Amino acid sequence: MGKNVFGEPMISCSTLPMTGFYRDGCCETGEDDRGRHTVCAVMNEEFLQFSSMAGNDLVTPVPVYGFPGLKPGDKWCLCALRWVEAWKANKAPLVVLEATHEKTLDYIPLTELVKFAWKFNVEGTAIK
Repeated sequence: MGKNVFGEPMISCSTLPMTGFYRDGCCETGEDDRGRHTVCAVMNEEFLQFSSMAGNDLVTPVPVYGFPGLKPGDKWCLCALRWVEAWKANKAPLVVLEATHEKTLDYIPLTELVKFAWKFNVEGTAIK
């Protein structure tokens, strides 16, 4: 398994829905992943609308590919450059840094990713 943006072993991004370029739940990447699906992002309505308007509908299910469609709160391995587009448009979703592949740092500085860190408080509730 690859390393995350902190140089530590990556954790799983999501298995419900199953994500990752290799559909293994992790934001792994390789030579065949030209889109660099390395950012473990937490979907929100604003980003899902942005992505749809940019030509990538992540909401509509595509059963033939086993894609259930995403909803706010789902975690998904995004292409690093799509996250950058959303970031520049002030529509970037939060990021699970521990599940985001270190190759993401080729496109996004860690200092910026940290600003979008998805975190938990002691009760296990997500906070920004």
